[in-house]
Amino acid sequence: MSTTALPDAEVDTRLADLPGWRRVDGALHKRFDFPDYHRTMAFVNAVAWIAHQDDHHPDLSVHYGHCVVCWSTHSAGGITARDFASAAKVDALLANRAP
Repeated sequence: MSTTALPDAEVDTRLADLPGWRRVDGALHKRFDFPDYHRTMAFVNAVAWIAHQDDHHPDLSVHYGHCVVCWSTHSAGGITARDFASAAKVDALLANRAP
Protein backbone atom coordinates (compact mmCIF):
# COMPACT_ATOMS: atom_id res chain seq x y z
CA MET A 1 0.00 0.00 0.00
CA SER A 2 1.31 3.42 -0.93
CA THR A 3 2.88 5.58 1.74
CA THR A 4 2.84 8.71 -0.40
CA ALA A 5 0.75 11.61 0.91
CA LEU A 6 -2.47 11.97 -1.06
CA PRO A 7 -3.44 15.25 -2.73
CA ASP A 8 -6.15 17.23 -0.92
CA ALA A 9 -8.72 16.54 -3.64
CA GLU A 10 -8.23 12.78 -3.31
CA VAL A 11 -8.47 12.98 0.49
CA ASP A 12 -11.78 14.83 0.11
CA THR A 13 -13.09 12.22 -2.33
CA ARG A 14 -12.11 9.32 -0.07
CA LEU A 15 -13.60 11.00 3.00
CA ALA A 16 -17.02 10.65 1.38
CA ASP A 17 -16.69 6.87 1.89
CA LEU A 18 -15.90 7.19 5.62
CA PRO A 19 -18.81 8.85 7.44
CA GLY A 20 -17.79 10.83 10.50
CA TRP A 21 -14.12 11.09 9.58
CA ARG A 22 -12.72 14.53 8.77
CA ARG A 23 -9.39 16.09 7.95
CA VAL A 24 -7.85 18.09 10.79
CA ASP A 25 -4.28 19.39 10.70
CA GLY A 26 -3.17 16.89 8.05
CA ALA A 27 -4.68 13.81 9.68
CA LEU A 28 -7.92 11.82 9.62
CA HIS A 29 -9.89 12.39 12.83
CA LYS A 30 -13.02 10.78 14.23
CA ARG A 31 -14.64 10.85 17.66
CA PHE A 32 -16.18 7.63 18.97
CA ASP A 33 -18.65 7.92 21.87
CA PHE A 34 -19.33 5.25 24.50
CA PRO A 35 -21.62 5.02 27.53
CA ASP A 36 -18.80 4.46 30.02
CA TYR A 37 -15.06 4.27 30.56
CA HIS A 38 -14.73 0.50 30.35
CA ARG A 39 -16.34 0.41 26.90
CA THR A 40 -14.11 3.26 25.79
CA MET A 41 -11.07 1.30 26.94
CA ALA A 42 -12.27 -1.89 25.23
CA PHE A 43 -12.45 0.10 21.99
CA VAL A 44 -9.00 1.60 22.58
CA ASN A 45 -7.54 -1.87 23.10
CA ALA A 46 -9.17 -3.11 19.88
CA VAL A 47 -7.71 -0.14 17.98
CA ALA A 48 -4.31 -0.89 19.54
CA TRP A 49 -4.54 -4.47 18.29
CA ILE A 50 -5.28 -3.29 14.74
CA ALA A 51 -2.36 -0.86 14.96
CA HIS A 52 -0.04 -3.60 16.21
CA GLN A 53 -1.10 -6.02 13.46
CA ASP A 54 -0.62 -3.39 10.75
CA ASP A 55 2.47 -1.74 12.30
CA HIS A 56 0.72 1.60 11.83
CA HIS A 57 -0.15 3.53 14.96
CA PRO A 58 -2.73 6.32 15.39
CA ASP A 59 -2.75 9.14 17.87
CA LEU A 60 -5.46 8.48 20.44
CA SER A 61 -7.12 10.91 22.81
CA VAL A 62 -8.89 8.86 25.48
CA HIS A 63 -11.59 10.26 27.76
CA TYR A 64 -14.24 8.82 30.07
CA GLY A 65 -16.93 8.34 27.43
CA HIS A 66 -15.16 8.90 24.15
CA CYS A 67 -11.99 8.42 22.16
CA VAL A 68 -10.67 10.48 19.27
CA VAL A 69 -8.66 8.50 16.72
CA CYS A 70 -6.24 10.34 14.42
CA TRP A 71 -4.47 8.66 11.52
CA SER A 72 -1.64 10.16 9.49
CA THR A 73 1.63 8.90 8.10
CA HIS A 74 4.36 11.04 9.60
CA SER A 75 7.04 9.76 7.23
CA ALA A 76 4.90 10.86 4.26
CA GLY A 77 4.01 14.20 5.80
CA GLY A 78 0.28 13.71 5.49
CA ILE A 79 -2.61 11.37 4.85
CA THR A 80 -1.97 8.23 2.80
CA ALA A 81 -4.01 5.32 1.47
CA ARG A 82 -2.75 3.37 4.48
CA ASP A 83 -4.47 5.86 6.80
CA PHE A 84 -7.77 5.39 4.99
CA ALA A 85 -7.43 1.60 5.22
CA SER A 86 -6.75 1.87 8.94
CA ALA A 87 -9.71 4.20 9.47
CA ALA A 88 -11.99 1.71 7.69
CA LYS A 89 -10.75 -1.09 9.97
CA VAL A 90 -11.56 1.00 13.04
CA ASP A 91 -15.05 1.70 11.70
CA ALA A 92 -15.54 -2.03 11.12
CA LEU A 93 -15.02 -2.63 14.85
CA LEU A 94 -18.33 -0.92 15.52
CA ALA A 95 -20.24 -1.81 12.35
CA ASN A 96 -22.65 -4.11 14.18
CA ARG A 97 -22.87 -2.14 17.42
CA ALA A 98 -26.35 -1.46 18.72
CA PRO A 99 -27.15 2.27 18.91
